[in-house]
Amino acid sequence: MARTNADFQPPYPRRPAKALAALAAGVLALSLTACGGDDGGDDNDGKDRGTNTGSSVRLPKLDGQKLEVAAVFTGPELDNFQKVLDEFEKRTGAEVSFVPTGNNTSTFLGTKIEGGKPPDVAFLPQVGVLHQFAEKGWVKPLGSEAKAQLEKNFSQGWRDLGAYKGEQYGVYVKAANKSLVWYNTQTFEAAGISEEPKTWDEFLQTAQTISDSGAPAVSIGGADGWTLTDWFENVYLSQAGPEKYDQLAAHEIKWTDPSVKQALTTLAELWGKDDLIAGGASGALQTEYPKSITQTFGTDTPAGMVFEGDFVAVTINGDTKAKLGTDAKVFPFPAVGSDSPVVTGGDAAVALKDGKGAQALLTFLASTDAAEIWAAQGGFLSPNMGLDPGAYKDDVTREIAEALLAAGDDFRFDMSDQAPAAFGGTQGVGEWKDLQDFLKNPDDVAGAQRKLEADAAKAYGKG
Repeated sequence: MARTNADFQPPYPRRPAKALAALAAGVLALSLTACGGDDGGDDNDGKDRGTNTGSSVRLPKLDGQKLEVAAVFTGPELDNFQKVLDEFEKRTGAEVSFVPTGNNTSTFLGTKIEGGKPPDVAFLPQVGVLHQFAEKGWVKPLGSEAKAQLEKNFSQGWRDLGAYKGEQYGVYVKAANKSLVWYNTQTFEAAGISEEPKTWDEFLQTAQTISDSGAPAVSIGGADGWTLTDWFENVYLSQAGPEKYDQLAAHEIKWTDPSVKQALTTLAELWGKDDLIAGGASGALQTEYPKSITQTFGTDTPAGMVFEGDFVAVTINGDTKAKLGTDAKVFPFPAVGSDSPVVTGGDAAVALKDGKGAQALLTFLASTDAAEIWAAQGGFLSPNMGLDPGAYKDDVTREIAEALLAAGDDFRFDMSDQAPAAFGGTQGVGEWKDLQDFLKNPDDVAGAQRKLEADAAKAYGKG
């Protein structure tokens, strides 16, 4: 369906991102020793739970009701989320089953909905998909209890992200700081590197030093095209600035704009050097996101660095023996322009079916109770303002979470997630595929721009 620019305006205030520097500064010194965490407290038959008992949520009895939840989560991330669902089942008596969507969330859910068998609740990783589903009447508005928890625990900016045309549909249960570079401390030490790079030039110099020492420098999960969109967005936000970022996100300027050329040219400084990439560009294109982490922290010849969000900690904790804050440390994405960028992302829980059960689960997910359970597992950030920071499993994640909340509503949401799914959120097509092709051939900046613009124009109803 043809969409207007207004349908994809950034769902946050257009104002100078004054808090971005503070947020970046908040993760500059994340050379912290990871500390242990428990599961957030004992259960008590659906009554008050967790450290913040004053904000505990009460849920209806749903004995015998069967609910289905769909999300992209897999592996350790799914294991952690399952603990949240287990608690919901314990409190309500409902039976909840999980269905994986795969990376093509919108396609999977669209097929289910059109076939008359949608899950009760789904997690949407793209704002653009939430807008499209709302436009089609596929998502149900939040009930009063879920709204009450949302208004109590979330800032206006995060509430706006889950709304469309004045109606509240989604709860951004899970947030992400997608502007982090994780590094293997042993690889850094072996290469004689004692300082974390703060600028793009320093980052490239650090990568070259690691490569010269005989280790792979940067691990890239290029088989999953969404990781490449995150690379582009961080370079673009830092280099072009928030105003241009907003314009490109809304397709108010074209992908053939000189600012896009500059960002792609900058990316090519890394993507065009096979010696700086684990396995070279061809290897990166065969490396899925989880492997990009395990080949940085879980092999005999580990790479030095891997870029991605705070959720990298889930795979470090679950699939490697590395310890956060000791073996694995993190620094902000290097400043390409005057400031380090801060790109956020998140997953919005929405109801795809009417009914008491779906609304009860959304109410629970919007509460601090659910956030405490998930935070205690590690590898999770919550935009829930009522969450006690002490619930986070380790100091590294706690520090990142506190910096994210300190930014308030002055953040920039993942650009590809704001786009129609056909451009910004579907495997094998659109921006994902175009950037994979650019990683394969980073000399062809103009060709990449033309392809990106053609695909964007078609998805936004202009082609």
